[in-house]
Amino acid sequence: MSAQPQTAEPWRENKGEIGRHAYEADIPTLLLAAGIYTAFFLTTWHYKDLPWWAVLGLGATIVCLHGSLQHEAVHGYPFKSRRLNRWVTGWSLWLWIPYDVYVKTHTRHHIDQDLTDPFLDPESNYLTEEQWAQMSGPHRAVRQAMRTLGGRMLLGPGYYTLASIRQAMRDLGSGDRYRIVPWAWHFFTVAIILYWVIGVCNIPFWAYVLCFAYPGTSMALVRSYAEHRAAPDEKTRSIICEAGAFWGFMFLYNNLHALHHAEPALAWYKRPARYRQLKSKLLAENGGYFMPGYGALARAYLLRPKEPIFHPYKKAS
Repeated sequence: MSAQPQTAEPWRENKGEIGRHAYEADIPTLLLAAGIYTAFFLTTWHYKDLPWWAVLGLGATIVCLHGSLQHEAVHGYPFKSRRLNRWVTGWSLWLWIPYDVYVKTHTRHHIDQDLTDPFLDPESNYLTEEQWAQMSGPHRAVRQAMRTLGGRMLLGPGYYTLASIRQAMRDLGSGDRYRIVPWAWHFFTVAIILYWVIGVCNIPFWAYVLCFAYPGTSMALVRSYAEHRAAPDEKTRSIICEAGAFWGFMFLYNNLHALHHAEPALAWYKRPARYRQLKSKLLAENGGYFMPGYGALARAYLLRPKEPIFHPYKKAS
């Protein structure tokens, strides 16, 4: 099943969310959020006391896991209420994407019939020849490099941050309330985060970027690198990657991505058991799009492109 398209104003509650069930908390997800924020505050507070490699490891892990938590919020955890989820999960520890913009784009991404379409899927990494022709030489070089896992991890965080900055300039200059409001919340959360990081914990901005935001985003891009492929049958577009305990938890079991697209409302902590129940069916339906783990993915595609840069079924707008 596929999610329904996003409403026009992602910062508002949907009418269907108003009611007693909207405010019932999913306790495991609340405990996860509490653990992530506790780890963030302790790591930043003790920044001066920790060796750089410990800060880097902890910072990247915390930011990556928080990004996975934001993904769960889009799907109704820990609350069905979008407003409550914004307050719990909508703090941009990785600095670069507004939470409400992510809500909108990721909900649109879950219209499975449009998966990987460079015009209709906001999370597609494919291009058309027309889009390619409009890019500068350096832009093309970056996109070519990002076809490999290594390039995606090394260049992706900077690339998507610059794209977000350009989008902010367009949205803020548009005069359109619908496009401006998500950035207001984003700037509010980033200001508070940076006040804590720089003003209270005395962490230089560059150190936060290099030890938290950039590597955390880089880790998150490991998951998205191989989530989807272009294919005629929408059920064969989403991968199953049988990750180990660490990566599975980092991604809150969205490595089992065909399962997530089949049952997007399933809680993250129920996915492993559900996958064991449905494994044969899922692999049959997704055409055997499978990886035995992220180590295998890195061995295959760290320096070699996994997919063509042009979408095989979309030639022009």
